[in-house]
Amino acid sequence: ANASNLKNFLSAVKLAHQGTDIGALPLSALVPAKTSEVEKPKTKMIITSRRDYPLTKNFPYSLEHLQASYCKLARIDTRVLCLKKLRKLDLSHNHIKQLPATIGDLSCLQELSLHDNHLESFSGALCNSTLQKSLQFLDLSQNKIKALPIQFCQLRELVHLKLDDNELIRLPFKIGQLDHLRFLSATRNQLPFLPSDFRKLCLEKLDLFGNPFEQPNPLVANIQLKIPLTLLECAARATLNYRIPYGCHLLPSHLCEDLEVAKTCQCGSACLSSFIQITVTMNLHHVAHTVVLVDNMGGTEAPIICYFCSLDCYSQFLDRYLQSN
Repeated sequence: ANASNLKNFLSAVKLAHQGTDIGALPLSALVPAKTSEVEKPKTKMIITSRRDYPLTKNFPYSLEHLQASYCKLARIDTRVLCLKKLRKLDLSHNHIKQLPATIGDLSCLQELSLHDNHLESFSGALCNSTLQKSLQFLDLSQNKIKALPIQFCQLRELVHLKLDDNELIRLPFKIGQLDHLRFLSATRNQLPFLPSDFRKLCLEKLDLFGNPFEQPNPLVANIQLKIPLTLLECAARATLNYRIPYGCHLLPSHLCEDLEVAKTCQCGSACLSSFIQITVTMNLHHVAHTVVLVDNMGGTEAPIICYFCSLDCYSQFLDRYLQSN
């Protein structure tokens, strides 16, 4: 009903309760409120200055899209973390240094933008949260991140990932697990080469401009091969090659972690800590439909790591390489 009419009605109820004569009560008919008078639940809020940021008033719990940019926030407001309906959260252009693990409780969150902050890391706990099933867009560009955690590739629903203008010295080891990823940009970082798993990606657009990629030389190998193989190496290879189930209920957690980051030889076999490593050239069009030039020379090639589980596999590769050149 109309707010002032409702107020009068409640005053009449109070007087009646106190014993006032019914004839003296200020009763009037309640008229339903017009649609234009009823405030709809607020689903979107955009704040672009510190002056407009609410300090004493709570955010509406119905919010689905919140942008709080240029507010000089040093950390994420705990009131924001209570907005369980949030689908899009934009905290770009602030001074945020660390992300609380409780962001992972925002189970509907599909887009998270943290562009232009002071982040130095991205928590592994966030990668193990409900964000695994919801997060599709992540913008971490223009921060100070040197590396992403191993668990990062558990964010399997990611479609759009922006890592530009950070200090990345490597991309996630198992990046090939991001099978929904279609747009990847990691310009102006410190990447010397790409991880072996990069070959598994299937992108629509890739931008790696401005990285100090090393010139690959397949004839110069990093040999970590131990002959004969240790019992640990033999057991690890067998576990992975024969797809034997494992988990923390069967093995110590550190062994499970080692198995999760095992390398894959060109022959398809697994290797753990005994391998031969080289870098080779890969044309990025093999993994992306559209490739932004890697350098000012018009190149679309970049160095990628290759692993070999034995001298046999490496020598077979060398034979093919020398014949083709």
